[in-house]
Amino acid sequence: MRLVADTNTVISGLLWHGAPRRLLDAARAGKVSLFTTAALLVELEDTLSRAKFAERLERAGVTRRVLVQGYAALATVVKPAVIPPAVLADPDDDAVLACAVAAQAQAVASGDSHLLNLKTYQDIPILTVNELLALLPD
Repeated sequence: MRLVADTNTVISGLLWHGAPRRLLDAARAGKVSLFTTAALLVELEDTLSRAKFAERLERAGVTRRVLVQGYAALATVVKPAVIPPAVLADPDDDAVLACAVAAQAQAVASGDSHLLNLKTYQDIPILTVNELLALLPD
């Protein structure tokens, strides 16, 4: 399954256990293919640089750069599609949708209410991580 995970989902998977981690583990096991863009990787690094993540990164003994590089190696980087504005309440979310279109994704994994409220974008379902994991074979 071809997937795009939003930045918060990726961060949760990289720094904590739970459903987002299981999604990244599914990608590592080859059960799903993750896609991202250069802009989403920059957003990932910028978000990880926030003070609220400093302690977690230190406890994990990892730098944000290492996490971003690891995720970039796990996901396939694509050039985003040009799309019209779709998430007026949070235009940054359009980057996730542009990636999904370019990657011909079969779903977007998100916990973001702006994205989840869309339910689909250009026939691409937008699902919570738990909804997505329920679709995957064991």
